[in-house]
Amino acid sequence: MIYSMTGFGKASGELGNKKFVVELKSLNSKQADIIVRMPSNYKEKEMELRSLLYNTLERGKIEFSLFVENNGAESSHGVNQALARSYYSQLQELGESIGESSDDYLGILMRMPEVLRPEREELDPEEWQYIVHLTRQAAEKLMEFREQEGAKLEKDFRERVNEIVSLSKIVEDNEDDRINSVKERIQKSLNELATSEKNIDSNRQEQELIYYLEKLDITEEKVRLKAHCDYFVETLGGDKSQGKKLSFITQEIGREINTIGSKANNAPIQRAVVQMKDELEKIKEQILNVL
Repeated sequence: MIYSMTGFGKASGELGNKKFVVELKSLNSKQADIIVRMPSNYKEKEMELRSLLYNTLERGKIEFSLFVENNGAESSHGVNQALARSYYSQLQELGESIGESSDDYLGILMRMPEVLRPEREELDPEEWQYIVHLTRQAAEKLMEFREQEGAKLEKDFRERVNEIVSLSKIVEDNEDDRINSVKERIQKSLNELATSEKNIDSNRQEQELIYYLEKLDITEEKVRLKAHCDYFVETLGGDKSQGKKLSFITQEIGREINTIGSKANNAPIQRAVVQMKDELEKIKEQILNVL
């Protein structure tokens, strides 16, 4: 089972006269990159919240947003009465000095700087526990989303790895033609050399032929490629999502494919190698999004 790093989760509820909404978004990232947005009176709990998100979501670019709406009669803003009185006196003096007066001093005062100011609320432990509860709910929904996206990725990965295995059979089917072609080419070169040189050691000639054939042998690469593909599929079906491990396995698969391509000396095998590389690149692009 694998999980995608992309996900979204939302949870909301009411406690007392307040409505709370928690939203969690997640995108792919090599590490846990957590961004927290919440009212200032909860900031002292930010490290606790980050620890909760890290332990629950593990990895990804994670955005946490908390919205709080007061549904009751209480207001989170207060009037700075001393400042309002000072403004009022100054406005009256100004009106008298210029011979003008206003019937709406209160409306003017409410628009003056810092007359209406937010009051800092003390952190309510019960409210915080409720926020933690909503955060856990949102994280569960985000993980459900990740699981659904992960299932789609897993299906795609299995199909592409199976295609790589199928293409590797083309390599096996053309192996005899490749070896015979290499043999003929080397033998022809040796024969041409033998006609120009009278003292050619036939034993040495045979040893040279064997040496070059061994250098061009791809048996080990084929075996390792199949083993890496099997290991990739096995890791996909594990109990835990292991995106980094899968990424390492794709590197090993790529190494074997490249070596086969460099030794191929055969057009059908080269075409199969190009197709295998194409499938592997598509896997690598998507593997970055696996948790």
